[in-house]
Order: sequence, then C-alpha cells, then structure tokens
Amino acid sequence: MRNTLGQLTTHRLAEPQQAPGQPLAMTGRVKAAVIVRLLLAEGAPLPLSSLPEHMQAALTEQIGRMRLVDRTTLGAVVEEFLNELEQVGLSFPGGIEGALTMMDGHISTTAANRLRRLAGASGKADPWDRIMVLEEDRLLPVLEEESEEVAAVMLSKLPIPKAASLLGRLPGDKARRVAYAVSQTGNVDPETVRRIGQSLAAQLDTQPARAFETGPVERVGAILNVTAAATRDEVLKGLDETDADFARKVRRAIFTFVHIPHRIAGRDVPKIVRVVDQAVLVTAVAGATTDELAAAGTFLLENLSQRLAQSIRDEVADRGAVREKDAEEAQGAIITAIRELEATGELAFVVPAED
Repeated sequence: MRNTLGQLTTHRLAEPQQAPGQPLAMTGRVKAAVIVRLLLAEGAPLPLSSLPEHMQAALTEQIGRMRLVDRTTLGAVVEEFLNELEQVGLSFPGGIEGALTMMDGHISTTAANRLRRLAGASGKADPWDRIMVLEEDRLLPVLEEESEEVAAVMLSKLPIPKAASLLGRLPGDKARRVAYAVSQTGNVDPETVRRIGQSLAAQLDTQPARAFETGPVERVGAILNVTAAATRDEVLKGLDETDADFARKVRRAIFTFVHIPHRIAGRDVPKIVRVVDQAVLVTAVAGATTDELAAAGTFLLENLSQRLAQSIRDEVADRGAVREKDAEEAQGAIITAIRELEATGELAFVVPAED
C-alpha cells in the first residue's frame, strides 16, 4: 500500500508544472500536493523519503505555493485518487536496488552484482544506500585496508550503531586515527562523498561470494559444542599444536554446559527450562558429576522457583547414577535449546569481562 501511494505520487509529480502567474490549475502536481497534505493532516505515514530528491523538492515547493482548496475540489481530487488506487492490481518496488531486494535468493550473486555495477555506473543510484545495509563482516576488511580519511567518510555515512561496532573492531591505533579523521570531514563536498561511495561499492562487488555464512572459528565452535567432551578436548589439543591462535579463538566460540553460569543471565533460566523437557533437565543435572558441571546444574536450579527446583532435586535423587553418554546427550539438548533462543533473540549471552 505504501509503495503504491509513493508510485502514484511520483506519477503525478512527473507531470508538467503550470506556468507562473496563471490561476491554480488542478495538474497532477497540484493533486499530489493535495493528497499528501490531507494524509499528513490525518497522521498517515508516507514514504516520501523514498522518492527521488528532485521530486521531494518539487512536492515541497508546490505545497509552499498553495493556500486554500475548497471542499468540492478536495472531494473530487480524493475520489479520483481513490479510483486510481482501486485500479492498481500490482505494484513494483521501483529502482534496481528494490528489484534486487525482491529477487534476493532467486537470481545468482554474480547477476545481482553485475546489475548493481551497471546501476552504479549510470550515476542514478546512491551507492551508500547499498553499503549501509551490508553486514559488518563484509565492511570490516574494507575499513581496515582503506586510508583513515576514506574510513572516516564511510563511518560517517553508516548508521550510528553499526559505525560504533565497526570502530570497536578496529585495532586501537587505527581506531584512534579514524576517529580523529571523522573530525576533519566537516567540509567534504557531497560529490566527493558520492565518488567515495561508488569506489567502495565497486570494491565490495569484486569480493568473491562466500560459500559459508559464518567464519571458520564459528563453524568449528558450533561443531565442537555438540561433540563428546573427550573428542572436543582431543581436537582442541591438536589445534593448540597446529595453530595456537586459532585454537584460542575456537575456545572462545565454544559454548557448552559448563559455560552456562558464565554466559547466561539468571533471569533467562526460566526461558530455557520452558523449552526443555523436565526429564532432560533431570538427566543433565543428575549426570553433572564434575565440579564444573555440578556448578552449572546448581546455577540452573538456583534461578528457578523454589517449588520447581525442589521437584527437580527430588527427581535427581530418585534417578540415581546416570550413564555418561545419557548425561552428555541431555546437556547437549539444553545447549541446543539455548542456542535456538539466542538465535531468535529470546536471550542474549553475557559477554565475559576478558572479551
């Protein structure tokens, strides 16, 4: 609906403007101004910022020239507009970027990048519109390689939260130089900023498509999360011997049952218990035989209601000894549930102080 309103407004604004000095004629531009004024008076949200800037300016200038419109004229304009709206059977996003968003997943990455390059070369598209929505992991390498001046322009154009996150991921010395360079961008002209955006967009387009959405550290960490403890320890020992730095990063990416007290907030424990079968929880706690595992089980129980915690303790006492394999499967099920809750935003991991 909002897209259709924008397209009808664009169509009317594109009609010729009346000559100065003539009486107010109900041209398409005037009708667009009337409809926009009416919708704004009613508090309706309008996607006017998605219009080309020259059309935004034309609409604003037209509204500035107008004074009063009688009820009969208003009614006629509204009726005509509603009739046009009812005749619309299908609307399209408008612009190559909107089309690419709609076709995402249906065309190849190579074809999409080629279309973006052609759109950028035509000078009609704003390269920053595309750069601003890219993932941080794609922007960070470019930010690290570019000069402080270009990096400062890039951070200035990005949304504040994303810019702050990227700045925090830069090495300390580079981050300080880039932050200072931002203070020197006050007099950069728009055309220079646009050319920088085009250059960065072209550079990003040349990056090869990634076969995996996550990095190797995250993938190895996710695999080891659900691997038997003995196998996990053996793999990490081998990684220490082969690449100690990679092994250290993998250890930080691993999240197992023993990490629950350090990475989960107590207030989130009830959310976890709600999606885990109580029998699984009983098995996991009963099989927590080492000090670290027992601490994790105690943490879970301490953050439940007293009645539920006592019920689980009674079941654990009745259960007796648990096979190591069964305990690891139950603890792995709890970790899987936590990962799913984290992925959907239901909970957030606590970041250790050393990170």
